[in-house]
Amino acid sequence: VLLSGVHQTYLINIDESYLEYIRGWVESNMDDQGHVLNHDPVCLDDIQPGILLFPLYDHFGSPRYKTGLDQLADDLEAYPKNDEGGFWHNDGVPRQMWLDGLYMGGPMMVEYGTRFGRRNLVDEAVRQALLMQKKTRVPETGLWRHAYDPDRKEPWADPATGLSPEYWGRSIGWVPMAVVNELELLPQSHPGREDLRNLVRDLLTAVCHYQGPDGRWWQVLDKVGQEGNWPENSCTCLFVAAICKAVDQDILDKTYLEAASKGYEGVIKSLEWRGEDLLIGDICVGTGPGSYEEYCQRPTSINDMHGVGAFLLMCAGMERVRA
Repeated sequence: VLLSGVHQTYLINIDESYLEYIRGWVESNMDDQGHVLNHDPVCLDDIQPGILLFPLYDHFGSPRYKTGLDQLADDLEAYPKNDEGGFWHNDGVPRQMWLDGLYMGGPMMVEYGTRFGRRNLVDEAVRQALLMQKKTRVPETGLWRHAYDPDRKEPWADPATGLSPEYWGRSIGWVPMAVVNELELLPQSHPGREDLRNLVRDLLTAVCHYQGPDGRWWQVLDKVGQEGNWPENSCTCLFVAAICKAVDQDILDKTYLEAASKGYEGVIKSLEWRGEDLLIGDICVGTGPGSYEEYCQRPTSINDMHGVGAFLLMCAGMERVRA
């Protein structure tokens, strides 16, 4: 995620050092033939960095990067699903569907499938997004729960719905970010295109109802100001970045840029400096599904890479809409 933000920065300033920075990390996780190292093929988080191989392949032309892409595409082709057809989040939580997974797998599938003629991967990415919407969206709010357990066995799972009990900000933030990225590449003629556009419009419209007083969104999204809850920067950055792209794609009206600008300013005003080092605070270190208290009590980390990556995505998005 951090390096995806670096790549978006590169696309704006075309400073080759940014691309070389990405290349250095990627090369440290590949062998001489281009096979990806240090990854679990049944973990969507481990597959997500494959998205970095596309710009490297385009820029440097090494067939090793295509080898890595082929390997990860095969992982996604064989990725395990639960009985309802949803990708497991990883092999440590078999059968469970977590919102985060849409960002970790979907854009990779759409870009690979579109560029290299594997339409089934494109179709699967669309199907996963719409299935996640069907399983986790709560009609009363328009928001999506963090996770779904089809077996209803987890302590957090509602025995009737299988849903986790709260709306975690960052987990929801991944969803529109993933889908607007997919829509940039999805063929205009794809039958699921309008469904994905409606998904983004519906979710971001709902999200904008829960913006906090300083412009930021909160750790537990629908409980702004409630005791224990707090403004969270990574989800705010993801929402701002997604709104900017949704406006650019004519999914949302330009009036939504007001919410994006408020979110951006809220994050900027929360930043601190230590010498020349920019400090991005109020970032949840990450969490599985749980109770309200568990989300609120999660520790924060300054310059956690989830947050720095999301911050770069937000800044790139705002730069484009202001240009």
